[in-house]
Amino acid sequence: MLKVTLRDNSVREVPAETRITDILNELGGRLKKEALAAVVNGVLVDLNYQLTEDADLRFVTFADDEGEDVYRHSSSHILAAAVKRLYKDVKLGIGPAIKDGFYYDFDYANSFGPDDLERIEAEMLKIIKEDLPFERFELAREEAVNYFSDLGEDYKVELIRELPAEAVISCYRCGDFVDLCAGPHLPSTGKVKAIKLLNLAGAYWRGSEKNPMLQRIYGTSFPKKSLLEEYLKRVEEAKKRDHRKLGRELDLFSIQDEGPGFPFLHPNGMIIRNELENYWREEHQKAGYQEIKTPIILNRALWEQSGHWDHYKDNMYFTKIDDLDYAVKPMNCPGAMLIYKTKMRSYRDLPIRLGELGLVHRHELSGTLHGMMRVRSFTQDDAHIFMLPSQIKEEVKKVIALTEKMYQTFGFDYHLELSTRPENSMGSDEMWEEATNILREVLEERGMPYVVNEGDGAFYGPKIDFHLTDSIGRTWQCGTVQLDFQMPSKFGLTYVGEDGQKHTPSALHRVIYGSLERFMAVLIEHFAGAFPLWMAPRQVVVLPISEKHHAYALSVVERLQQAGVRVEADLRNEKVGYKIREAQLQKVPYMLVVGDKEMAERQVSVRERSAGDLGSQNLEAFVAKVQEEIAAKVR
Repeated sequence: MLKVTLRDNSVREVPAETRITDILNELGGRLKKEALAAVVNGVLVDLNYQLTEDADLRFVTFADDEGEDVYRHSSSHILAAAVKRLYKDVKLGIGPAIKDGFYYDFDYANSFGPDDLERIEAEMLKIIKEDLPFERFELAREEAVNYFSDLGEDYKVELIRELPAEAVISCYRCGDFVDLCAGPHLPSTGKVKAIKLLNLAGAYWRGSEKNPMLQRIYGTSFPKKSLLEEYLKRVEEAKKRDHRKLGRELDLFSIQDEGPGFPFLHPNGMIIRNELENYWREEHQKAGYQEIKTPIILNRALWEQSGHWDHYKDNMYFTKIDDLDYAVKPMNCPGAMLIYKTKMRSYRDLPIRLGELGLVHRHELSGTLHGMMRVRSFTQDDAHIFMLPSQIKEEVKKVIALTEKMYQTFGFDYHLELSTRPENSMGSDEMWEEATNILREVLEERGMPYVVNEGDGAFYGPKIDFHLTDSIGRTWQCGTVQLDFQMPSKFGLTYVGEDGQKHTPSALHRVIYGSLERFMAVLIEHFAGAFPLWMAPRQVVVLPISEKHHAYALSVVERLQQAGVRVEADLRNEKVGYKIREAQLQKVPYMLVVGDKEMAERQVSVRERSAGDLGSQNLEAFVAKVQEEIAAKVR
């Protein structure tokens, strides 16, 4: 008999080769209905899995990340099965679960369109209604090569050939459909209750532009129709907030054919950008940072010295100057290292906090570019802090406090992730362990909850990432603080210690906005283009009722300009209601209507963007109110 320990620490004895479904049937209740897969001794498996040894057993439902992935991955197989039923000449790529959904890539001679999505979705609903079981079977590698070759699935054969010769290949059958897959999957297609195909896109096979372009179909699925409806409402809201759409409507930025991935900021966009930079400088000066500027192009030898050449050269741009190799910087760190090195430093000088709004360039594949979210040139609000080992914890805490303060200004909540050593890292195990433990201790000493993101650290050190939550619940990774014991040593950085000897400083790399371009995009979507007063390109618009009020309107404009307010008068020969609607569409925070009464009493009739009519106010009182709101950065 085998001993099975459940999540509540109760122990059951079962015969060898008992299926997990048998235990689930005995437990009954809500769990029997909701369980999608199970974790056996730390390994995620199908519910049909047979036990062969004592086991710790935990069931997973859609409420668990693992369960959600199993549900969505099974949904992607249903999508592929439907496509194969309808389009016989299709070849299969891959179909993983992703955040909030799934996709599958297909190689097909004809282009799928909206009508095809409707047909495919209808066929998926048929497959779900048929309640077909997902059945796992295994093949030796050469058997699998022959099997999928006979099916004409060239992409699957390519994947199988890359596996070791002795590998056992896992496959899943669902009716007539068979796919190469490690699993696990739902017990049957009938477990999927609500499904929706969302959109089409192109995607290079395995992400390389050297490979064929496949057609990617995105979809999502949920265990309840109400959950799907809520999600689709959020998707519609996200479409309304799309920064590319609002960027055009509000004349903030554009992406031109002459510079794919290189955003052009228009005058309105530059106002927002400048406000972000001004706020950054204001807070960093208070926090003891000194601003620097480093060159955009630097010699190849520098990037080899820093480690970027080995770890990052595929994402870099290059040029030659005087027959020597140079690179356009993808990161600002080496420049800060060189500035530190320009003179002898004492332990009394540390910490030294060098901040830089540094323009960097990275080569991103054309298929990954996305408005200002994913670009090829962007400005990082970098800072590099050089410090004594004894100062590390306190400096990390100060970075976290500054980041918190700045995010609160925009109304962002966030969660933290501690990212650990990646595969392509530099440095010893001991250095990595020490650096990771320091970051972990800081978070625990501050009582900050976090999750561990294994293997996602920078190549030179572990990091804490800030994931912002916007006004409709989406998350964005923006800020990060990275602890680096490697680069100061590579650049030969030193300080003279109390003992009169030279020592190597520790370094923190950190950003708060992350990329100004991406942060602007996040803000556009977070505020749906209705920026707080202090950031708004036009803060006030003055709307005269008729031509005889133009002179007074212009005097109101002049008074507000003297007070430092961004203001315009709409002097067009249009009705005031039309002008108000136009200002609302442009998300202007305040509209001031002026007519006979306002002109006679030196007042303004105030309309606020969301609150509507606020009534008449004395002009000077309104000026004072606006100045106070701008200074306080009221949201």
